[in-house]
Parts: sequence; C-alpha cells; structure tokens
Amino acid sequence: MVVIATSTPNRFIRYVADKYGLKVIVNAEKGGIAADFDFALSCTDSELVTIAHQDDIYDQKYLESLLKVVDDEMLIAFTDSHELKNDRIEKTNVNLFIKRCLLFLLRFRLFQGCTIIKRLCLSFGNPICCPSVMFNRSLTGDGLFISDFKSNMDWFAWTKLSVRKGRFIYLKYPFVIHRIHKGSATSSVIRDKMRVKEDLEMFRQFWPEPIAYIIGRIYGRSEINNS
Repeated sequence: MVVIATSTPNRFIRYVADKYGLKVIVNAEKGGIAADFDFALSCTDSELVTIAHQDDIYDQKYLESLLKVVDDEMLIAFTDSHELKNDRIEKTNVNLFIKRCLLFLLRFRLFQGCTIIKRLCLSFGNPICCPSVMFNRSLTGDGLFISDFKSNMDWFAWTKLSVRKGRFIYLKYPFVIHRIHKGSATSSVIRDKMRVKEDLEMFRQFWPEPIAYIIGRIYGRSEINNS
C-alpha cells in the first residue's frame, strides 16, 4: 500500500497521485518536519512502514529485501545508501565510509538487539539513512519523532528506540540513493548554523560535556558535504 502524506498539497502532488492511483492525505497542522514524519507514519494501518522521501531513489528490490529480514523482534530495518550530488552518484566518500564503520556491528544478528551496541553506533553521529528505514509500528508506536529538532529528529528517534527491547537490522547493500542538494531541509538548517547546536544536544545524550563538544566540532566538518 502506497499513500502520499503531505502538509504542502500542490498540483504536482495531485498529478502524481492521479497518475498512479494513490491516495493523498493532507496534514493540516503544519508542525514542521518532525510532525510531518509522525503524521506520515499514522497514515496507514500497516505494521511495517517506510517513509519514502520525495527526493530519494529506491532500488526495485528494496521492499523485497527488507521483508526477508523482518521478524517480531525488529524495531527498525534499514540499508546502506549512495549519495546523489549534482546528478552524479557517489558510491563512497568520507561520510559514507564513516557511517558504514559505525554500523558494521549491526550487520550481525548477535549485536542487533544489544542496547550497548545500538547506542554505540549512534554515539559518534547519525549513521542511519532515514529514507531507508522500515519501521515495525507494533514495537515503535507512534509519536516517534516528536521533538524540537529541525534536522536531528531522526537521530533523536533512533536514540529513543535504542534503549527499547528489539533489533536494529542493517543491510549492507545500498538500496537507496539519497539526494543531497541546496534546496533540501537539511542543507537549509546547516546554512542557518542550527545543525551545530542540535548536534551538540545529541552528543550530550551520550558523552560528558567536554567530550561532546570535541566530537561535535569534528562532526561538524562533515556538514561541508551538505552545504
């Protein structure tokens, strides 16, 4: 089942919906990106939901491959990704390499349900490609993204889930191509310098203040790729 959830209905969305016979559900409350994500999760009765971002490209085998690893212990399942910049696909770069290193242990079932490992993977940054994530709503529930964050609402959500019983399942194949461009919400937040503040707030959830500050300064350099 595919539905279009939006807080900004327009002609193009209606055209796409009519072309493919999709239902459009409009969020009238306009509460920001976090509220839009939570609204999208609530727009279907399915237990398994992926929030497919409008800018990104999905491999034809995305759904088939994730359904093969789903079980009752899965909180979220997600995949590796490539990046699309200026119409050029980058299969690897510094950011992607670091993310893959942080997620390495989650490739193995032995570690996927371990709270310490889940939090360790998130403690040096946000390595999870948000549009690749499939949610098991029977375990995650709704209201997952509720926060004051403008950019890190997904990192915040993964952090909340990391202390719950259940597995983070990581597939190393890049089933999603994540588009990075100047008009994206992430790029806008980076230009406004809000991302630096939000990153520090997240690192404080894992580290004492001095260490959080140092990691935050280093992490901030990676934002050049999104600026």
